[in-house]
Amino acid sequence: MDVDALKAALCAHIDTHAEDLVAVSHAIHAAPEEKFAEHRAHDLLCGRIEAAGLGVERHAFELATAFRSSAGTSGPDIAVMLEYDALPGLGHACGHNIIAAAGLGAGLAAAALAPDVGGRVTILGCPAEEGGGGKVLMIDRGALEGIDAAMMVHPADADLLTMNAIAFHGLDAVYTGRAAHAAAHPWQGRNALDAAVLGYMNVAALRQHIAPDQRIHGVFTDGGDKPNIVPSRAAMNWYVRAGDLEALEDLKLRVVAALEAGALAAGCEVEITWRDPAYADLVDNASLAGLYRDNAARLGRTVLEPDAHRAVVGSTDMGNVSHVVPSIHPMIAVAPAGVGIHTAEFAVHAAAADGDRAVIDGAKAMAMTIADLWADPIALERVRDSFTTARAGRGG
Repeated sequence: MDVDALKAALCAHIDTHAEDLVAVSHAIHAAPEEKFAEHRAHDLLCGRIEAAGLGVERHAFELATAFRSSAGTSGPDIAVMLEYDALPGLGHACGHNIIAAAGLGAGLAAAALAPDVGGRVTILGCPAEEGGGGKVLMIDRGALEGIDAAMMVHPADADLLTMNAIAFHGLDAVYTGRAAHAAAHPWQGRNALDAAVLGYMNVAALRQHIAPDQRIHGVFTDGGDKPNIVPSRAAMNWYVRAGDLEALEDLKLRVVAALEAGALAAGCEVEITWRDPAYADLVDNASLAGLYRDNAARLGRTVLEPDAHRAVVGSTDMGNVSHVVPSIHPMIAVAPAGVGIHTAEFAVHAAAADGDRAVIDGAKAMAMTIADLWADPIALERVRDSFTTARAGRGG
């Protein structure tokens, strides 16, 4: 079977199952589950894989809501990554229901043809992208061993070749002071809230002097109990981001110094705990991304390079994947331009007509990209060369 015939067969398989794929997307959207608690989504997706006649390892990699399924016995092994966790309070405002359903469609189509065309596909169910680092834990437990390339599509307000994903690490800062009656004996107290506020202001000043691709943002999670009691405890949660892991480590030191200075000024103590794992920056594979772009064009989608006017900036544990195997993380349009992810409005579009179309188009574009890697050894070699070059450029 030549590559064009293979792509046609893959797309036909997805068309045959299009109604069910959209139903999967809507079912996950209607019952949002947060990180590491995606039990309904896990069972739904595993059930669909088993119904297609494939074996599936439920609760894989020592994670209750991860799974793995593979097909084919020879040839390049391409991983399709599925995400399905939701955001606290916003449901599927990041459109992970679309990621899951599109990945399912691509994976099942590839699995149906893999034995006949000399290729392999691995469907990886990846929990807790929203702050839990599920993929990082899976990598540490062998999920990418033997994988030649990995891919997923992510919803957005435009078709983009990649996401501007920067490195990320979260921290908790807990300030401890001494309680006292705020009217009767305030001099006996040491105000932990004051320490936290001073720390916050220090970081706010630091923001003026960081690089354009660096971000620092935080919230107070505890500010005391009553106004007439000098707070003995205050707490904050911070996100620290930078262009790559090396720059992130330098910025983390500056943030810690700013937070500790607040404690010192107020006569308090602070305990800083980093929320592992850290997320790496995303290294898109130029050759693999080019294949995806060309296949998306077959579906009528023009996939653009991000620029100052069209870009999605954030962090993802797919970045960690991209440092281990050649990877892509293209953005697929599901909402009008200007409707950003992580908003209530975006959550509506994730289960509307354009979101449904993205499920099918995303599945087809990925499946056809898998076909390119299976059918053309030169294409796969170029992807590997791009990965080697990118790693060398980053000191990998």
